[in-house]
Amino acid sequence: MRSHPVDEKLPIGALFIYGLQHVLAMYVGAVAVPLFVAREIGLTDHELIQLINADLFTCGVATLIQTLGLGKNCGIRLPIIQGVSFVAVAPIILVGKTEGMPAVYGAIILAGLLTAVISTWFGKIVRFFPDRVVGTVICLIGLTLMPVALRWASSNAFLALFVLLTVVLFQRFLKGHWKTVSVLLGLIAGTLVSIPLGLISFSEVAKSDWLGLTLPFAFGVPRFHWPAFLSMSLVMIVIMIETTGDFIAIGEVVEKPVSENDLARGLRADGISTLLGGIFNSFPYTAYAQNVGLVSLTGVKSRFVVAAAGVILIALGLFPKAAAMVAAIPAPVLGGCGVAMFGMVMTSGITTLSRVKLRGTFDGLAVGVSLAIGMVPVFAPELLKGVPESLQVISQSGVTLGSLAILLFGFISPKESSSFSSNGQK
Repeated sequence: MRSHPVDEKLPIGALFIYGLQHVLAMYVGAVAVPLFVAREIGLTDHELIQLINADLFTCGVATLIQTLGLGKNCGIRLPIIQGVSFVAVAPIILVGKTEGMPAVYGAIILAGLLTAVISTWFGKIVRFFPDRVVGTVICLIGLTLMPVALRWASSNAFLALFVLLTVVLFQRFLKGHWKTVSVLLGLIAGTLVSIPLGLISFSEVAKSDWLGLTLPFAFGVPRFHWPAFLSMSLVMIVIMIETTGDFIAIGEVVEKPVSENDLARGLRADGISTLLGGIFNSFPYTAYAQNVGLVSLTGVKSRFVVAAAGVILIALGLFPKAAAMVAAIPAPVLGGCGVAMFGMVMTSGITTLSRVKLRGTFDGLAVGVSLAIGMVPVFAPELLKGVPESLQVISQSGVTLGSLAILLFGFISPKESSSFSSNGQK
């Protein structure tokens, strides 16, 4: 009996080439999260290099868990590549600034455990998170991160604008795989322009080792802070909803429909990977949608190709010099790319909201008010001065405040079904 294309084992050379293509498609998304987090929290270059190495290494491990499986009940065993999620960036920055990195990793570990535990039932409860909730939260993520990108861009507006225009033009005129790596090409172009301008230093590259291991708890013993855990748990619920969509999409692409049991195994792998992220100094994990698109574009459906990408990512995570090269990218270059990336996050949220009838409805009011509440920490933080210190991690996070608001509106708003049914079909 012929095996399904998902289970096809290709020659080693083909696995490497196709796997490398997947790595290139997701590389910017993977390294951008530690770059943004470290710059905002004020970590040293050495600590940033640690984050990048840990991130790539754990991305690889998470991808192997998802594609090959871990035991019978963990891993969806489809061509899904795992990467750190942008959804968690804003809460991580806030917790890191106020409580320190040990509190960040304590929250990630607990949120990963929570995800693994509730994965069995998530296919049944996902209908309680309708499009107005998911779309609002995704919009808030883009809106609250955009000031970060603009602040970095302001240090050299012309360079940031050059990078942004480069990304836009590459996205518009390049074809096929090159189009999927337009942000990576923009980063490279901006970095090359930065060299003659004297805006980049490779001193840390010279000092970094060629090889280095990712060790657990490099930032200290995790500290468990309940407001940080609440904030990260809300983030993981959003990640689970997004991941559900990616799982269903990849099932359609490879012509292998995702069952409720498949969904549970995939989400459990997300939780285990996020738990590992907390242990190995990385962040929450999710399926990368751009790689779903790449599977569709290339027609290569084998999960072993993506597993090969996981092995490549693990190898990349063992080279501190490579991470130091990434860490040297100037802030304006990141700012230009950030405007493009966070803008696309907002577009994703708007796309989800477009499925909801908003004009002149209670849902429209709920979304508008929730977005406004989410913007309070960004535009009017003085309104939150009286909040108790124990709740500041929640009150200072626009994503958390807006998410809680849209969820509370759900108790009094007319019923709206989610895009996902209980059997995992969209």
